[in-house]
Amino acid sequence: MRIIIPMAGMGKRMRPHTLTVPKPLLPVAGKPIVQHLVEELAKVCAEPIEEVAFVIGRFGQEAENNLKKIAERIGAKCSIYYQDEALGTAHAILCAKPTLKEKIIVAFADTLFVADFKLDDSKDGIIWVQKIEDPRAFGVVKVNEQNKITDFVEKPQTFVSDLAIIGIYYFKDGLYLSQELQYLIDNNIRDKGEYQLTNALENMKTKGTQFTPGKVQEWLDCGNKDATVYTNKRVLELKKDSKELKSNTYKTINATVIEPCYIGENVIIENAVVGPHVSLGSNTTVKNSIVSNSIIQTNTKVSFATITNSMIGNFAELRGKADDYSIGDYNVITV
Repeated sequence: MRIIIPMAGMGKRMRPHTLTVPKPLLPVAGKPIVQHLVEELAKVCAEPIEEVAFVIGRFGQEAENNLKKIAERIGAKCSIYYQDEALGTAHAILCAKPTLKEKIIVAFADTLFVADFKLDDSKDGIIWVQKIEDPRAFGVVKVNEQNKITDFVEKPQTFVSDLAIIGIYYFKDGLYLSQELQYLIDNNIRDKGEYQLTNALENMKTKGTQFTPGKVQEWLDCGNKDATVYTNKRVLELKKDSKELKSNTYKTINATVIEPCYIGENVIIENAVVGPHVSLGSNTTVKNSIVSNSIIQTNTKVSFATITNSMIGNFAELRGKADDYSIGDYNVITV
């Protein structure tokens, strides 16, 4: 089994946090978003993951090294491919053409999921979906009485289905998928100006490929700050009994930690209340403050503040009043 993770987007909706760190490498409950995704995919596969291919922008050597470590943690080879121009989902996947063979999972890196199943790799293809109230911003599927997918529609502005594609796909034949993606490029077949995976899926279905919908217990989005803070909350709740959530080197001085929380290495919490649903990155200090439902990254100092529903970056400093903050790396804010 191989996994392809397209993640070359600029993450504009997550700025300022993505000005220095690619969005899939932002932390949730102490791990990069994409690491959670890879580990969960490995759990649902009945066989080992042979290769993880990341399709990225020019993120730099440090980011690439971090991605290699993520693949190595599940015992897989890491491949790096580049998408230098945003030409759509089909184009992004095809950037990893050498990996498109045999059984393939394609998973876009701005979504996490909660599931309790093993992947049925005997199927031609599986498209994971979730029922949502407003599907206009998503690709959706229609299914028949036999639970087979009959139609793929990209971002419908009039209602056709409320089963949104969450961005995770299984294909029994990666080479066949590669050929269909290449057909779109060669014939300049675009939808809304881009080469869309849904067009390739439609062509494959017309030729006899049977796609079935896969369902997850929960779909966790990391598309913007508020959604990512909520995902951090849910992941902490789901992993609250895990030993991974606490380092052995953090210190509390006249402080209270309300679980669940993630606390990294060498964190100091002094005269403060932290939690619930807080992630504190390594070497961060929280003093004389109340922090709840927030992500604070590494080497950051928070003092005399009451914050909630917030994201604060690396090497930042906040000294101030109660508020809902979104603060990028290296910012100093004194109120």
